[in-house]
Amino acid sequence: MKILLTSVSIALLAFSFSGCTKKADQKSQENDPDVIAPINTENNKSTGYSAYDLLNSSPYTSLKIEIQYMPGYQPDGTSVNNMLAFLNTTLNKTGGITLTQKEIPSGILKDYSLKEIGTIEQQNRTAYNAGNQMAIYMLVVDGNYAENGVLGVAYRNTSFALFGKKLHDNSGGIGQASRTKVVTTVLKHEFGHLLGLVDMGSPMTTNHVHPNYSAHCNNEDCLMYYATETADLFGILLTGNIPSLDNNCMADLKANGAK
Repeated sequence: MKILLTSVSIALLAFSFSGCTKKADQKSQENDPDVIAPINTENNKSTGYSAYDLLNSSPYTSLKIEIQYMPGYQPDGTSVNNMLAFLNTTLNKTGGITLTQKEIPSGILKDYSLKEIGTIEQQNRTAYNAGNQMAIYMLVVDGNYAENGVLGVAYRNTSFALFGKKLHDNSGGIGQASRTKVVTTVLKHEFGHLLGLVDMGSPMTTNHVHPNYSAHCNNEDCLMYYATETADLFGILLTGNIPSLDNNCMADLKANGAK
């Protein structure tokens, strides 16, 4: 899944970006066969495929998150801690959740395609599912996505990327939303898709998928509502709090093994 910006004017922001893509297009892009596969085939499945394994304590009792970022785009510590808090209260990982961060060289690109992101992952990723430990790979690039306006994309069962330049350009300045709020929202939203939301690997206990934006919740106050993938997010976060999962999304996760 991906975080998108659409045309809107908020304070000093005035950008023209593409709208949210529907599920058919998402599948063709995010599971694109041109994306170079990780070495371990267990980490080369479709988005949401490993929802059960992430949520439950078996067969994987622990989780390792490997964050790699390009120069100048390390995610701030508060955003990372917010993501970890979300995961620790949601996942049944009796062996705990650990995290590593490492700077990698710039890809020296203005725009990154999924194929290029996959190549970078293959060249740099070191953590894969092994034994009783599951692994997630998160990459922060120093450019934008090839499709205009995207902030983040979950493109495999254990892989997602953030587009650091787009995030930095649209948050943290005068009249802009807090960068910590924006990055936290993107991190949690993308993880929500890896956890199978909405109806992507964690079956719905109640039908709550948005009628026009599949893989998203129909509750406008939910973290998984499609508007959190648009520039509406900046207006929400200027005056409001980081969205949380609603009762329906939480029920789906609990039915699939969450705490």
